[in-house]
Amino acid sequence: MPAMRTRPLGNSGLQVSAISLGSWLTFGESVDVDGTSTLVRRAFDLGVTLFDTADVYADGGAELALGKTLHGIPRHRIVLATKCFFPVSDDPGDRGLSRKHIHESVHSSLRRLDTDYIDLHQCHRYDPETPLEETVRAYADLIRQGKLRHWGTSMWSPEQISQACEIANATGDYPPVSNQPVYSILRRQIENEILPRCRQLGIGQIVFSPLGQGALSGKYSGGVRPAGSRAADERLGRWMGRYLAPETTAKIDQLGPIARDCGMTMSQLALAWCLRESEISSVIIGATQVDQLLENCEAAELELPPEAASAIDSLFPPGTESLPAEEANL
Repeated sequence: MPAMRTRPLGNSGLQVSAISLGSWLTFGESVDVDGTSTLVRRAFDLGVTLFDTADVYADGGAELALGKTLHGIPRHRIVLATKCFFPVSDDPGDRGLSRKHIHESVHSSLRRLDTDYIDLHQCHRYDPETPLEETVRAYADLIRQGKLRHWGTSMWSPEQISQACEIANATGDYPPVSNQPVYSILRRQIENEILPRCRQLGIGQIVFSPLGQGALSGKYSGGVRPAGSRAADERLGRWMGRYLAPETTAKIDQLGPIARDCGMTMSQLALAWCLRESEISSVIIGATQVDQLLENCEAAELELPPEAASAIDSLFPPGTESLPAEEANL
């Protein structure tokens, strides 16, 4: 397998692997250190350098497992990314993006990951209860202290991202270098405003759920939920209801012939489709098996033909969400 491609993270000097390994719904839900070690080590061997997690995954257990797994791998060869925002206890101070919580979360993550610094620390969501100036300054302090290299956002609006950059530029602090939105063939809303705005600001995208919770892998053809699959698991599949709606799976099944014509699996088609955009610095996969990992990493080297992109656009129009409405935002 050729060496994994790397891409710049926005206008920063940080290079990240086109495919990254995430924690949510994999070892972030229930931690299996041995299984995590196998996946992470194999991913690194395949050229994956960006590993994404969060303080809230498995109540900190995902960070602990990742930290143990990375022992022995030269620290300068990997990019560690984690996040904070969601409550980590019942204490009202253990949530949000206040200076207090960001500092405490970062120090806890450093201990769990067993590292001296974090390459990318991300705001897991926007905090309307904390002045944005306080959040920006907290990150500037931690970067100057050498505990963080960069900071980024996740699921922020274009206006919120722009405001953070304006504050940092006005005060001589560090602006965010990345954004982590949901993006897939099924969920293309970031094409409308997020991608153009971040292009102007020099902010790279590390996208999650590129396989639509696994729906774009092709394993749920006809809406069937195979035994042992994520959708068949009550815990792991709890977010997948609308991804497997009949009208959605019927359209997903039409991607099969497009993938075959390209010489790709459906998962590879979905990942190569995301990576066709230069603003996408990396796509986060949540592989739970080594064969999935191998298949997905190969997508970093695949080019999506223009005719395939056009065929996908006809099924799933640009800038739209091709899923039934949901009661709560994931």
